[in-house]
This record gives sequence, structure tokens and C-alpha cells, in this order.
Amino acid sequence: MEKLESHRVLFCIGINQNFMDAPIEEMKQVWQAFSQMLQNIDELPGLSILGIMDDDRLQVGAASSAPWMAYIMADVPDIETIIAACNFFRTVPVGDGTYKLWKYCKIEARIGRELIVPE
Repeated sequence: MEKLESHRVLFCIGINQNFMDAPIEEMKQVWQAFSQMLQNIDELPGLSILGIMDDDRLQVGAASSAPWMAYIMADVPDIETIIAACNFFRTVPVGDGTYKLWKYCKIEARIGRELIVPE
């Protein structure tokens, strides 16, 4: 079996009911924390984001399982970096830091490899 130099990862993000029930000011704080989480993921060594997709046009409301609310496709060098990306949901503070991002949304990672279509 060939040794992969990186993993192709689809990070699947679901928004939960806590976000939907939050007042507008709290929602803004969650969005700021979400933006920080995306920056943190983008800055992980060796990780290359290939694209980010938001599924909010055809899905409204909480998304705790498939279909998800947002997706990040990335090439990631190792399992530890995938774990670090997911861990930002546990560590990125929302607002004054009483709560972390995982109160409002969740993440799951699907790990695979690049699929090359033969000519």
C-alpha cells in the first residue's frame, strides 16, 4: 500500500439549536468566534484549505448531522493536525469566553485521499 503524503479531509460543520435560539448580539459573537476558528485552521502548519462551502441557501435551521451547514475541504499532513483543527471548537471562546464555539456548532472530519480521475 502506498504511503500518503497528506490526507484529503472534509470537515463537516453543523450549527445547533443553541445558535438558533441566541439573541442577535450573541449570534454576532458566535460569528466572530467562527471566523477566528477558520483563521486558526488556515494557519495550521502544512494544512492547505482547498475550499469552504456554506449550505445556507437550501438549508435553514439547525444542522446537527448530514446535510451539514458548512464544509471545509483541505489537504492535511497528518492525523494530529486534523485533531488540532477539530479541537478549535473546544478552545475558541465566544464573547467573554464563558462558552466555547462547541456550544453553538459541531465538527466532524471525513478523512480520505485525493481521487485522481484517469484520462
